Parts: sequence; C-alpha cells; structure tokens
Amino acid sequence: MVRPKTSESRCVSVFTDEAKLIAKMAPRLRKALIVDPTPASARLLGDLLRNISQGQVFTAQTNKRGLEIASQIDPQIMFVELSGAGVDGVDFARKVRRGDMMCRQAPIIVVTSTATAQSILAARDAGVHEFLRKPYTNKELVRRLEAVILRPRDWIEAVQYIGPDRRRFNSEDYTGPLKRKSDVRESSDSQRVLQAIRIIKSALPALSSDSAQALRALRAQAADLQKVGVGMSDVALVTEAAELQRILRDAAETGVLDPPAIAKASLPLLARLPKDDGAARGRDQVVML
Repeated sequence: MVRPKTSESRCVSVFTDEAKLIAKMAPRLRKALIVDPTPASARLLGDLLRNISQGQVFTAQTNKRGLEIASQIDPQIMFVELSGAGVDGVDFARKVRRGDMMCRQAPIIVVTSTATAQSILAARDAGVHEFLRKPYTNKELVRRLEAVILRPRDWIEAVQYIGPDRRRFNSEDYTGPLKRKSDVRESSDSQRVLQAIRIIKSALPALSSDSAQALRALRAQAADLQKVGVGMSDVALVTEAAELQRILRDAAETGVLDPPAIAKASLPLLARLPKDDGAARGRDQVVML
C-alpha cells in the first residue's frame, strides 16, 4: 500500500530536491530571528529554517523584544510579521535600518497573509527585502531565501531611504505599474557614479537636521565612488572621493562637524552631475521607482 506523503515528508522531499541550492545558502542562515506574535506560526517557520540550515532560530513576539534580540545576537536574516499585537513589520524594518546594530543590513523578509500593494510599497520603502505570503509552501520559502542570499541587491545608504535598491524590488506578490523591466538590470558604473553623487547632494542639507545618517550616507557614497573609480581607472574620481572621505573621517574621529568643509570637498563630485539633472532636489529620488 502506498501511503500519502505527510507534510514532514513533503518538506524533506523539497529540501532534498534543492540540496545544492540549500548548501550554498546554509552558511548565511546559521542565525535567524523571527518576530511573530503567534507562537505556532513562528514555530512552523523556525522548524523549516532549522531543516534548511541546521542553525539557530530565535523568536520574539513583539517589536520591542525583537529589536533587543537583534542587537544581542546579530542575526544573518530576519523574518517579521507585517502586523499583529505588538508587531509592526514596517516599523521594525525602519528601526533596524536606521539603527546602529551590526545586523542593520541583514535581509528582512515580511511574512503576512494580507499582502496588498499599499502594504508592500510601505514595507519596501522601510528597507524590506522580500515578502512571504501565508500560507506559503516550502518551495516558496526557499525561493525567497535564494533571492535575498544568492541574488542580493545593491545597498542604498541615503538619508530618506536605507535598504536594498528599490529599483530592483522583485517581490512576486506585486507586479504593479511601479515595477519596470529596467528595474532588474544591474547598474552600470556610470549609473552608480551618478546615483552616489545624487545621494551626496541630497545628504548635504541633512547635515543640520539628521547629521548621524547624513554622515553615514556621505561616507558610504564616498567609499563606493572610490571603488568604482578604481574599476573605471578614473584617477580624478578616486582622488575626489578620497578627499571627501578624508574630511568625513576627520569629522567622525574628532566629533566636530564642519558642514562648509564637507560641502567644499563635495563640489568636484557635484560638478559631475549633468546641468539639467534634477534627480536630487531635497530628497533621495535616485532610489525611488
């Protein structure tokens, strides 16, 4: 007699079929955090993750406790319920991204049974990587993990937005008008340069209102410009980015913020923007869809 497959046997079957893929992802799944007000739901997801990675899974039933655990364990990946008693996935993602925790760039996957276009856009704008709609299959979970671990998006460190590049947001739960075919292409070096300089332009005015994040954004873009400049063999770009980095490093080390000096060091880079460029007029439009 042939016995029907149980949920456990189906789980093993799927994971066996994906063995090579899972082996590549497992080292990045050794420590996971689940923020979910429903213990049964968290336990189900936790068991699936353990079957995949044989790693540690920590759970929290509220945003507050989730943030406390995240600061203590430095998770490699986080799952958060979109909404529930004591849980707000959008707020959780925003606080992680804008905080100082080591895991602030770790993938965040929102889990929900009510994924609307509005909720997906709100989560995307908070820096979420992916959505996982309930009820989900083992295969769907693996696909989301594959997307955030093996196909990572460029990281955007701006002032009004912090998270994976929204122009390449690829949630399978949303295929609306704001999702363009060009959004999934890798940025060319020239596009990366323009993007970084636009973020620098938008960050300069924020030095007086959000100095901590403005400095973080400026340092990230200066470092990226120097890296791209080396790859492009653009000595001038490398030199200009290095000078900005020097000024920013001095500010970080001395604790003395000198906006005029930072603005002056940014001028050679800003001069690279096209004269008719209007992509960064007071906000980080470069990362908007």
